[in-house]
Amino acid sequence: LAQCRGSGAGRVAQGHLRQPKLMLSHTSLISAGEGGPQTGTMTECFDCDNCKESLYGRKYIQMDNGPYCIPCYDAHFANTCDECKELIGHDCRVSRGPADKQGQLPRPLLPCSCWLYSQELYYEDRHYHEHCFRCFRCDRSLADEPFTCQGKELLCNDCYCSEFSSKCIACEKTVMPGSRKLEYNGQTWHEHCFICSSCQQPIGSRSFIPDKKDYYCVPCYESKFAPRCTRCKKTLTKGGVTYRDEPWHKECFVCTGCKTPLAGQQFTSQDDNPYCIKCFGNLYAKKCSACTKPITGFGGGKYVSFEDRHWHHNCFNCARCSTSLVGKGFIPDNDQILCRDCSSDL
Repeated sequence: LAQCRGSGAGRVAQGHLRQPKLMLSHTSLISAGEGGPQTGTMTECFDCDNCKESLYGRKYIQMDNGPYCIPCYDAHFANTCDECKELIGHDCRVSRGPADKQGQLPRPLLPCSCWLYSQELYYEDRHYHEHCFRCFRCDRSLADEPFTCQGKELLCNDCYCSEFSSKCIACEKTVMPGSRKLEYNGQTWHEHCFICSSCQQPIGSRSFIPDKKDYYCVPCYESKFAPRCTRCKKTLTKGGVTYRDEPWHKECFVCTGCKTPLAGQQFTSQDDNPYCIKCFGNLYAKKCSACTKPITGFGGGKYVSFEDRHWHHNCFNCARCSTSLVGKGFIPDNDQILCRDCSSDL
């Protein structure tokens, strides 16, 4: 799972739109009458520090280095709007009027034809009139909206998502920035839209198994598709052996006689039941007439049969001289077999 984040997404001032404020927090606005300013003591000379015009009877702004008339203050200290390139004056008065994409008149801020004191907004190192701080695509105000900065363009959430965000393959709706999503094989889902094709429950961060265009949680996939052990009938999730084209858990594939695991071992069968070599020999194999041990034929072993008796190759010897009789003539003598030389001595 991943968390969707748009490039440069956020609000003004580290994720939150800074509350608009008139940028006069370090100044004081004073009205002076003909008899002198209303506050403080003034000398006979009370002029603007820049243009030197008298401030008597005019509003002015007191800066650290002296008083400034309003025009001089705006010219020297006001910021420039990054959108309309006009100065953002100390009062930012805007008039009511229709929106004009070419920048002639701003949208109305109130449904009346009164004057309104706007506010200055800033994002990173850029400053805006409040009415200029708008989405580059749909022109809606971003003053109280989350937005994304894409290059030099400010976009509202809806426009950014419509243009740059991925869409959920299940519901075909936009995966909003900040929401949890799942990506697989070049496709994207909302976390709650990525569900098991069988039980219809959200898969979330759990393991899943794809099957063509369907996706299954592990329990549902095992129940629906995984092979089942011939003995215990439970699903095989890993490993296992195949016997007579049937799947078995390794721990379930055991000797029918002694229950020893047969995986990786030699075994044989009797009536379709698997047996280890030892059990098969003891229960079903012919017995050597000489050593009485089972004749299994495993490991390349061969045997000799005569009438109803059987011998291992290395046990088929003359009863008197112990000469091997394999491939040679012999003479039966009751329960014994003799070579021709020994039988002629009788």
